[in-house]
Amino acid sequence: MIGLIQRVAHASVTIAAEGEDPEQAEQVTGSINKGLLVLLGVEKDDDLEKMRKLAKKVIGYRIFNDENDKMNLNLQQVGGELLVVSQFTLAADTGRGLRPSFSSAATPEQANELYQAFIAFCREQGVTTQTGSFGANMKVELLNDGPVTFNLQV
Repeated sequence: MIGLIQRVAHASVTIAAEGEDPEQAEQVTGSINKGLLVLLGVEKDDDLEKMRKLAKKVIGYRIFNDENDKMNLNLQQVGGELLVVSQFTLAADTGRGLRPSFSSAATPEQANELYQAFIAFCREQGVTTQTGSFGANMKVELLNDGPVTFNLQV
């Protein structure tokens, strides 16, 4: 399981309904202030144990500045929020050729199950968690704070 996390001042995800006028059909499905944008990629061998391990790591990762301007505080310590967006392209094998292979990506059913479980687990930990819409074509806007970006894998 892969979590590409970005420390943000704010972030949002917008979805345009298919077959409708994009200008009128756009809907913000998730929006946060200070916190983390999590782009979540699920691979074939991922399970609930890996999901919990990654979620705990995301919530506990100390990437927010303390009073001495050192990265020493985690999401909960700063009262931050999460915006979780599914992104199967993180599971791409880009080692050969000029076209990515997605052979290691989970099936849509498995990926959605673990994506939903990740969101539920984070909420159970008391973290305000907003989301995108699994499988939708989404537009993600963010103001990266730092910039600070990490690729977490379990």
